[in-house]
Amino acid sequence: MTTMQAAVLTAPGTMTTSDAPLPTAGPGEIRIRLEGCGVCASNVEPYEGQPWSTFPTEPGAMGHEGWGVVDAVGEGVTQFSVGDRVAALSGKSFAEYDVARADQTVKLPAELAGHPFPGEPLGCAFNIFRRADIRAGQTVAIIGIGFLGAVLTNLATDAGARVIAISRREFTLDLARRYGAAETVPMHDHWAIIERVKELTDGQMCERVIEAVGKQWPLDLATAIVGFGGKLVVAGYHQDGPRQVNMQEWNWKGIDVINAHERNPAVNLRGLQEAVDAVASGRFDPAPLYSHRYKLDQLGEALEATRDKPDGFVKALIEY
Repeated sequence: MTTMQAAVLTAPGTMTTSDAPLPTAGPGEIRIRLEGCGVCASNVEPYEGQPWSTFPTEPGAMGHEGWGVVDAVGEGVTQFSVGDRVAALSGKSFAEYDVARADQTVKLPAELAGHPFPGEPLGCAFNIFRRADIRAGQTVAIIGIGFLGAVLTNLATDAGARVIAISRREFTLDLARRYGAAETVPMHDHWAIIERVKELTDGQMCERVIEAVGKQWPLDLATAIVGFGGKLVVAGYHQDGPRQVNMQEWNWKGIDVINAHERNPAVNLRGLQEAVDAVASGRFDPAPLYSHRYKLDQLGEALEATRDKPDGFVKALIEY
């Protein structure tokens, strides 16, 4: 076999599926016969077209949440064998096969057999949680309850924190409660949210606030509800241009601001391994978050659902 099926973005909003050359595992790499790939909210803006976008994209591009079975190993790879089931930090997984660095790949244990595992976003959540420095007894507000916000709600609750979940959709507030949130606040009115958080914290506001949306208003809201000496953790992916911040309030409150998007490959691998261990041990169950499933030739539909968030939507998976 010399070709595979792969998704290609041929123009803004136009995704096609066609034959592409089968990739080859080079030194230090493995080739994965993919079982599936998660769809990330960060895929939406490239899908719709950005000023710096070029078309067509490379086959499989934008897919970075893949899992599957090792199909071939490159020179020097000793930690993986053909047939190992893995999750990888690779970047062209909207296709039947992808190539990943062996040192950016984690084996999936038998406990996860038959279960989807979009490793990158799970690992991302564990890395954000570590950077947030959440401790027992703290009040933690999480703004935006999608996939990432729900995982962080569970991790913070398990750490002994009191979580206030703030989100637009009633469905996601229910989801936050399912994952342990002590309080939920509808994300409709800026000043009403601030007053509600004041009530819930006796005017002290929150020791930690995690912004998990990636837009200006949630960032402004996070600034308003973090307490003196607290930490504002930016977990949302702000990829659509500059932001303004209320530096006066940041200064006055003496807060720490943490950009929790990791770019160190070793740290990303650690987060992925922690996520594998947590799910395999039963400490965390992501299954309720995989709300919508599509085939590869339905990737455009999956991206539009990720953008439009129909009722009950949390995360889309592409399955092969």
